[in-house]
Amino acid sequence: MRLIFLGSVIFSKFILKRLIKTKYSIVGVIGKKSPKMNNDFFDITHIAKSKKIPSMKTDDINDEKAIKWIKRKKPDLIICVGWSKILSSRVLKIPKHCVIGYHPSDLPLNRGKHPIIWSLALGLKKIGSTFFIMDNSIDNGKIISKKIIEIKKNHNATMIYKRLQSIASNQLLRLIKQFSKNKKFKIIKKKSNKSNYWRKRDFKDGVIDWRMNSETIQNLVKALNDPYPGAVFSYKGKFIRVDEIKIKVLNIKNIEPGKVISIINKKPVIQTGSDAILLKKYYPRINFRKEEYL
Repeated sequence: MRLIFLGSVIFSKFILKRLIKTKYSIVGVIGKKSPKMNNDFFDITHIAKSKKIPSMKTDDINDEKAIKWIKRKKPDLIICVGWSKILSSRVLKIPKHCVIGYHPSDLPLNRGKHPIIWSLALGLKKIGSTFFIMDNSIDNGKIISKKIIEIKKNHNATMIYKRLQSIASNQLLRLIKQFSKNKKFKIIKKKSNKSNYWRKRDFKDGVIDWRMNSETIQNLVKALNDPYPGAVFSYKGKFIRVDEIKIKVLNIKNIEPGKVISIINKKPVIQTGSDAILLKKYYPRINFRKEEYL
């Protein structure tokens, strides 16, 4: 089984390392030249070079140079994990079998950008790990493997990211085994034709507004944990990163959002749009004063 692997994020790095440990022949690895706003960007060609696997970098997988390079490798399968650009029909037709795509959501729901971040920020109770046969549209095609995992109250992006890496790698290895034996696999029927597309997040989506309720702030903080850039708030012209908070139910109705109402072990308790929150982990560390406004 001759494989080509495409990817550009830390998630891709983990999956590629798992593939390298198998008996399958990785005949090519393609990474991106530049991060282009991906906070979890990783250049997977470094791994390929260390293992003497042919590799190339490109920001346009559909250009003539990339297509010729892929064709020369004569792949049976192309695996695409962590690649944000649509593949053209010319690329999709190259492998003997197909191009396998991956998306961490319960497809056909929640296509598009930043599915792990949006799932946590919106307070969803579950997230999917889905492989599909790619076509030339966004996160679309016949679904060939799907696992649903529960998002628990204590879960943050770091935990979900690592859990999905482990689950996805196991799914992928089973799929490759099926293809290598030319076994038929069951196409997973979509429970509904309903679908939605999540937009690309930008910096302002990670800025805490103290008028938000405490649960919304907590979800945002969890969503932007490593490998993402962290939720932030503005203080005296600087942005403070918040990595962990605790909701404090105080039932105080006559205090404005953003006011430091107490200090506990040198850490501030801040009034929000509902109740208050204790900043447990934040950087840089600042000694906030009681009754000041953030």
